[in-house]
Amino acid sequence: MPAMLALAGCGSTPKKTSGSTSASTKSGSYYLDDGPGPNPPANLDSIADAVPRNDPYHRGANKPYAVFGKTYVPNLANDRFKQKGVASWYGRKFHGQKTANGETYDMYAMSAAHPTLPLPCYVRVTNPANGKSVVVRVNDRGPFLSDRIIDLSFAAANRLDIARRGSGQVIVERVFAGDKPVAAETPSMAVSIPVAPSVSPPEETFAAESTPPPLNTIAASPITGDGNLLFLQLGAFSSRENAEIFRTRMQSELDWNREPILLSQSGNLYRVRLGPYKNRDEAQAIAEQVKASLNFSPIIYKP
Repeated sequence: MPAMLALAGCGSTPKKTSGSTSASTKSGSYYLDDGPGPNPPANLDSIADAVPRNDPYHRGANKPYAVFGKTYVPNLANDRFKQKGVASWYGRKFHGQKTANGETYDMYAMSAAHPTLPLPCYVRVTNPANGKSVVVRVNDRGPFLSDRIIDLSFAAANRLDIARRGSGQVIVERVFAGDKPVAAETPSMAVSIPVAPSVSPPEETFAAESTPPPLNTIAASPITGDGNLLFLQLGAFSSRENAEIFRTRMQSELDWNREPILLSQSGNLYRVRLGPYKNRDEAQAIAEQVKASLNFSPIIYKP
């Protein structure tokens, strides 16, 4: 998510985590509900790289946030960054939706989602198996699976020759305005630089203090009262706008769900949640369905 997500890299058939985890059905085939649209651009293989610029960071999209019980703290330092791991991609299900920093996701543009890099920024993504690389604009959050480090647009994944497989090993390097092009990494090169760590503090510390954006800048959704029943928390955000984006992505990902995905507010914290449920058994049954779809378990809590 994507904010997401999309909320949200993007692990399924055709599961995704917000913001954004896709997964393949089988080697050599597109996801059942994804892939290029019916009229992909004629120049799909020659879409230009993103051009790094000195863009200001988005205020709301760079606050700490929590998804599936794990807190992510964006790293806003303008430092060099290199990371090796698995990339996935997201396509039609999120094409035209809002990214975490409020831009419109275009699966045919050179863009990507990352859980902790500042939004927006630019990275060079290299496929070490074939030496191909692309420069993408990071403008979304995700993926949220432990074995994925970045979610690419379809165009970027296509250029790297990992679109049909659904995922692939990549090297991610942050680039800045004025950087000179560099040679692609060789297949034998090993990189072992860890991603900025995320922590799981108590629920009350999920989000930093922030001023929510004006309500007329976001889509309307129900804001629930707490009551005395149980809920399933999918995510918690300091920005209502980002919570709305993540909520929209969860509606897409949990397409089997026939209940509204709700938004609740507690101080400066906006929770995306399902419920209420009468007892823990009922809540646990829905939590297991969510886990089967997203590979993550939501938090069962009583307000």
